[in-house]
Amino acid sequence: MKIRNLLSRARVVEILKRVGILHFSVSHSTLVYASLLSLILFLAFLVRLLPLRWGYFLSEFDPHWHYRLTKHIVDNGFLSWASDWSAIAPSNDMMSWYPWGRDVAASSFPGLAFTAAALYQIANALGLSFSLSTSSLVNDPVYNFCVIFPVIMGTLTCLAMYFLGKDIGGKQVGIFSAFFLALSPSFIGRTTLGFFDDESVGILGILLFMFFFLRSIEPEKSFRYNFSYAVAAGLSLGYISASWGASRYPIGIAVVFAFVLVLLRRYSSRLLLAYSTTFGVALFLSVSVPKIGLVYLTETTILAVSAVFLLLCFCEISRSIRMLRMKVLFVLGSLVFLIAVFLALSHFGYMQPLGTKFVSVLNPFERLGHPLVQSVQEHRPAAWGSFYYDFGIGTFFMPIGLYFALRNPTNRNILLAIFSLTSIYFAGSMVRLVLLMAPALCLLWALALVRLIKPFTTILKEAPIVPRRRMRIEAYVGKEFSGIFLILIFLLLALTFVLPTQLSPYPRVFDHAYSPVTIAAGSMPVKPNEPVTDWIDTLKWMRDELPLSPPYGSTVVASWWDYGYWITALGNRTTLVDNGTFNSTQIEQVALMFMSNESEAVEILGRYDATHVVVFTTFYFDDEQGSIQEVGWGDEGKWRWMARISEPLTGLNDTGYRNMVPNQDTGALEDQGWNELGLNSVIYKLMRFGQEATLNLASSVTLTHFERAYFSQVGSLRTYGGAIPLVCVYRIKY
Repeated sequence: MKIRNLLSRARVVEILKRVGILHFSVSHSTLVYASLLSLILFLAFLVRLLPLRWGYFLSEFDPHWHYRLTKHIVDNGFLSWASDWSAIAPSNDMMSWYPWGRDVAASSFPGLAFTAAALYQIANALGLSFSLSTSSLVNDPVYNFCVIFPVIMGTLTCLAMYFLGKDIGGKQVGIFSAFFLALSPSFIGRTTLGFFDDESVGILGILLFMFFFLRSIEPEKSFRYNFSYAVAAGLSLGYISASWGASRYPIGIAVVFAFVLVLLRRYSSRLLLAYSTTFGVALFLSVSVPKIGLVYLTETTILAVSAVFLLLCFCEISRSIRMLRMKVLFVLGSLVFLIAVFLALSHFGYMQPLGTKFVSVLNPFERLGHPLVQSVQEHRPAAWGSFYYDFGIGTFFMPIGLYFALRNPTNRNILLAIFSLTSIYFAGSMVRLVLLMAPALCLLWALALVRLIKPFTTILKEAPIVPRRRMRIEAYVGKEFSGIFLILIFLLLALTFVLPTQLSPYPRVFDHAYSPVTIAAGSMPVKPNEPVTDWIDTLKWMRDELPLSPPYGSTVVASWWDYGYWITALGNRTTLVDNGTFNSTQIEQVALMFMSNESEAVEILGRYDATHVVVFTTFYFDDEQGSIQEVGWGDEGKWRWMARISEPLTGLNDTGYRNMVPNQDTGALEDQGWNELGLNSVIYKLMRFGQEATLNLASSVTLTHFERAYFSQVGSLRTYGGAIPLVCVYRIKY
């Protein structure tokens, strides 16, 4: 009877309550914020899954290289990421940049692949399956995990944004900034389904670094507290350096931030501790990456880190100098010393300049002399109108948020201001870097919104005071105006997040996210009702049908560099050039091959043992006139860059292949189509032959050294917006 009484449910519950297992309390406020944050994270995850309608594929081009690297790590172990690639040269991937191969260690950041491989193996250990794709071309579980990976990272980044926003302006700023980032089109574009690229972990690393570094300099905290967060900041910065070339940006932010604090006389010993610890850990990890190496320590960015570190040391020493005269002499001597060291390093050649890509961001005019950099669409400057397209009404809240940040110049707000102003400049310099601007704008937007609506929400919460008629009227009018203002604010937000655009039935944010990945759209800027299978079919044919043995020997495919990663990763065939664009000389030779006549082209291809050539074209066909009109989405638009890149070898730019006739009225040159030189170029002949063969028209070109191997359009033509996509594979006849 006693045992039954002891084991009764009421007794067990009472015992558990006494030991505190079931007894816990959560405030209403905490529950509300936790629920809102959970909904935001769930929304962020779902929005990034929208491209699933068009298939389960990696997007763009670079993600396919990261997938290959991740697959290699999963199959061979973490220590072999830069080895075991081939028997000829273990550290070289011989399927890329044939015949030299790609030095994986010297050309790759391993951070993303290491992270994905580690998480994949953890998921495998937990029994999770990633056999998700129904396509026979991409049925590898590692591939499927890489497709979902950026969605997970994008969601975690929104969580990190909440904590950073919370530290800057409170829980409300944290919630709004996480919400805005979750639905930011530019950020969605880099963390959507299949975009397995450096940015998916890079933005997360930057936000974590800023969060940890700000906490490492908090006043009135223990040494252990500051040191722990400084180590965490160093680990975050080191992780970014091992994952993304844009790690120089958060390094630059930290350097400028520390320097500004010194100028504002906010130096403290905690700043020296945090700065030295953070960069000590980060640089130790950075130089361990083979692509970076010890030479990284002599780069301009890192020398700036060292200069500010010495400045902080001088500040610390000067604090112990009591005499004003001695302090002035010490400061002047320190500045002279820093300038002398800088000049000496520059004179003796120990100062390594920034790479061309980074210099072109700082100085957009620098890229005008580099056609290869200009040929990448992501490298073009951003139009100011594109900011509104990406951020909607948030663009107008940005200066308001900056005003509130500078009005209360705490350390956190100073860092936010530096982050915002620099990211705006870089985003204007290069359209790809709108991604860096997204988290800064979301923080400013949230800060502005919270600061604007706070006085009005306070008025609405106040109980009316009616001792006199006059005060009753004032209170009533104040609440009415406050309500109207709040409604107006949320109507403005609806313009971005709720109301559809004129060109789409969806809001701008969801319309941007609800787009197919590049390969599912056939490498065209269209949104079809079903996947465009031209590239998918071609790559599958290459993998299944192209020979790996005589009579043609090992297959080597020549194409424009845009398609190199696809052919290697999905087609499983060796290529001459790819999206890494490491060897500008080889790209120049491929460009020259396409712009040459057949005999000259075959001579170039023979030097590289190429067996096949791939071209991609998009065109319209007018049934009434029987004419072919080029669209410009394929190589019929990219040939101009081939001409400009090969100009040092030919002496001709793109106008040299066209009939340029002066307009009788204006005198300006007008393009009247291909001239004789252009009509004999390989790129024109291969595109035109494929177009006419697909349309069953009599061929207007004769191919001597190339023969049809595979065309993606067979039987009934598939058109998208009236355009016909066509991938042509030709066998080379020597």
